[in-house]
Amino acid sequence: MVLESFQVGTGDVSTVLLHGFLGSGRNLRSLAVAWTQADPRRRILLPDLTGHGQSPALPPDADLSTLARDVVDTLDAQGFTGAVDWVGHSLGGRVSLAASLHAPERVKRLTLLDIAPGPVPLDLSESGYVLDILLQAPPRADNRRALRADLTGRGLSEGLSDWLLMNLEPDGDGVRWRFDRDALFRLHKRVNGEDLWPAVERPVHPPVRCIRGGRSRYVPEESARRMEAAGCPVAVLPEAGHFVHVDSAQTLLAWLMAG
Repeated sequence: MVLESFQVGTGDVSTVLLHGFLGSGRNLRSLAVAWTQADPRRRILLPDLTGHGQSPALPPDADLSTLARDVVDTLDAQGFTGAVDWVGHSLGGRVSLAASLHAPERVKRLTLLDIAPGPVPLDLSESGYVLDILLQAPPRADNRRALRADLTGRGLSEGLSDWLLMNLEPDGDGVRWRFDRDALFRLHKRVNGEDLWPAVERPVHPPVRCIRGGRSRYVPEESARRMEAAGCPVAVLPEAGHFVHVDSAQTLLAWLMAG
């Protein structure tokens, strides 16, 4: 399945940059632009993952391998041949790990942004909390302002509500959610339970590195030590939360450039 995507940069170092759960490629545009300006060798593809943004809907039994295969199909369709660098935030990182297992010939190296290979416990999943609130919101409303009021009234911050509202589309004289919230709920439960440690602990694998937010719980100390033992260096952005590309954009860029 070919996904909606756009490109930043025209260099010869092919890179795919993958967003997190409930996001879209646009969430990482600023990072991609800054990276290609600092390193003109980069050519970066930013897809909307399956079921997200403007991409096709999720198949009923979609899992991480489904999402990874769709990214590979999109790389092919956009002329990104051979092995490329995969960089993924949160869900995007887990899709990248799945790609290294199911299409290893397409993965040159992996960069994980605040995510670990193991299953994500429900009590650590910020996206699960957001999804629970999203499922309670009405399917449509007369305008964006009404849905924003509903989300903030259920406890979401204004910033997070505005981020979710990027997924609205016109519906007659109102607006509705572009994505299938129930399908995303099923996907969330399925992909968070997948164990991807074989991607970093098998005898031969592409180079893997990770950077985590010091205020985030997605990469616990035990997982960081286990990754380090498997040859996957783990760096920390002390002031960042889960959205490392937002909270510490310049420091993250410097780390990406140094790798």
